[in-house]
Amino acid sequence: MAQAIDAQGMLGIERRAIDHIPEEERHGSARSQFTLWFGTNIQITALVDGALAVVFGADALWAIIGLLLGNVLGGIVMALHSAQGPGLGLPQMISSRAQFGVYGAVLPLVLVILMYVGFAATGTVLAGQATSLMLGLDSPNPGIVIFGALTAVVAIMGYRLIHVVGRISTVVGGVGFVYLFVRLLSTHDLGGVFDSHAFDITTFLLAVSLSAGWQLTFGPYVADYSRYLPSTTPRRAVFGATFLGSVLGAQVAMTLGVLIAAVAGGEFLANQVRYLGDLAGPTAIAGVIYGVIMLGKLTANTLNAYGGFMCGLTIVSAFTGTGEVSRRVRIAVITALMTAAVVVALAASPDFLSNFKNFVLLILMVFTPWSAINLADYYLVSKERFDIPALYDPDGRYRRWNGPALTSYAIGVVAQIPFLAQTLYTGPAAEALDGTDISWIVGLVVTTVVYLPWALRTRPPTAVADRQEISA
Repeated sequence: MAQAIDAQGMLGIERRAIDHIPEEERHGSARSQFTLWFGTNIQITALVDGALAVVFGADALWAIIGLLLGNVLGGIVMALHSAQGPGLGLPQMISSRAQFGVYGAVLPLVLVILMYVGFAATGTVLAGQATSLMLGLDSPNPGIVIFGALTAVVAIMGYRLIHVVGRISTVVGGVGFVYLFVRLLSTHDLGGVFDSHAFDITTFLLAVSLSAGWQLTFGPYVADYSRYLPSTTPRRAVFGATFLGSVLGAQVAMTLGVLIAAVAGGEFLANQVRYLGDLAGPTAIAGVIYGVIMLGKLTANTLNAYGGFMCGLTIVSAFTGTGEVSRRVRIAVITALMTAAVVVALAASPDFLSNFKNFVLLILMVFTPWSAINLADYYLVSKERFDIPALYDPDGRYRRWNGPALTSYAIGVVAQIPFLAQTLYTGPAAEALDGTDISWIVGLVVTTVVYLPWALRTRPPTAVADRQEISA
């Protein structure tokens, strides 16, 4: 076991990709999920996500409550995905073949890759600004390129280094954000922030949707980072560590975002990164805060690059039948993904906040039905048992295409359209609800109601005696 772990150690490139992780190569404990997901969430984009609730009209107190509710609800879903990792020993999206079919899973995979590139680009914009300011550069563009290259390096090294960066980010990000809270309290009068208590259902549900969407978008790759845990790792421990890390990290960052948006207004909107540097105080400390911003985004962006690599290989392997890949291919794919993200970041619109809000809500509409199908199938239909070799065989148990899952997915997406409330389109149901967007709730419920009974009737039974199966 020690030799296997050393072969993919922190200073070497990870050997595994989308193939199954043998038991002798498993390592770590559920605690690693807390530090990874806390470190991933306590970062500037989560702060911006929280600020959006106030920017678009929510009262500060109700924004914080709405964000907490959304984080809890979305965190439950993403942590349920994380709990699949130790049992399957596989990346998250390859398990979608059990629901959608070996070829059918390509559809959500393509959408996931687009999500990864989008989030990597938005994160690179902010981290690039922080990197340039930390280095004393006048333009953010060199920082964007430098940060993109650093993200690619960590993603190429793989699983173990990603977890190391998460642990460092947990400590550094936690200290940095506490410092920013203290500075905000000492430099601004927050007494009037919570005076109004004006509740508005539309902006409250926007806050819920922003944080729920934030958590749900981790679903397509969260099990990628628990798949090396020993199969005997308690599922409740994995669920709890992931849930607490993700919800606490996000809520701390989003709450700070709410308070900053409430007292700073246009000053914060003009330049989010520089505002945090100015809030930090003296130039030297501002430089440290820029480093905190960069490190937090490095943790999150690495997950996007690594997850995009996994999804790209999953698409290819549907037609090649193999989950193994050379290090040269690994380097090429991750480099290509981050190059695309850097190009998008360099061309990013100055209207960052509005575009980011619309992007998060659009992604939420696309992936809510996927989560509903994946979780319903894994826990209620397949009973946590998959035929691992069949996931790579188009002629195997899971077939090329799975009509019930694909149809349920389409129905779940379409059912949300009337309930959308976005800049480009507001559905009739949302208009009747005074612009309240509850599309993600509709997507979860409708997709589950359509898919679950259909799958229970049509899914071939999983034979307990089949030695090819792996039980979670």
